[in-house]
Parts: sequence; C-alpha cells; structure tokens
Amino acid sequence: MKIRLVCSAGMSTSMLVKKMIEAAEKQGFEADIEAVAESQLKNQLEGLQVVLVGPQVRYLEGKIKESLEPQGVKVAVIDQMAYGMMQGDKVLQQAIDLNGEN
Repeated sequence: MKIRLVCSAGMSTSMLVKKMIEAAEKQGFEADIEAVAESQLKNQLEGLQVVLVGPQVRYLEGKIKESLEPQGVKVAVIDQMAYGMMQGDKVLQQAIDLNGEN
C-alpha cells in the first residue's frame, strides 16, 4: 500500500513514518510510506492509495480531498492522539481501515 503523510515539513511526521514502517514490518504488511510537504504531493500520485494529513495542517484536508478523491485516493486527518503519542501502529491501522484493507 502506498501511503503519504502530508506535513509542514516538520520532523515529527518523519518520526511517525519510521514508526509506521516498523509496525508494517512487524505485521508483515507491505507498505510504501513517506512524509511529504503538500507542495510535493503532486509528484507522488502514481499508485497512491492513502494520504494522511498531519493534525497541524488539517486545514489542507479539503483541498487535498477535492483533488485526490476523484482519482480513488483516500484522504483523512491523522488521529491527533495517535500522532501526538507517535503510535505508528495506530496510524498504520487508520490508513489500512481507510483504504478498506484488513
């Protein structure tokens, strides 16, 4: 599954990506996960399935949904509690649930 986390280019989202990758590896789940700035998202569209928006840039959710959901990409804001506690497993599960994979 190709997942992109949209942030304001902060370090915290990169740390969360690392924890999500670790969680995916533990579960044996194949995932391509990266953090990108909103301006770089247009370069990441090939095969993209899920975009999770950082809580600090939640105002971008509507704009991103408008452009990506017609292409079949699921978009949501990262659960704030899971983000704050850097719970990569929970954020990964949010992406899996959003995409409809179990």
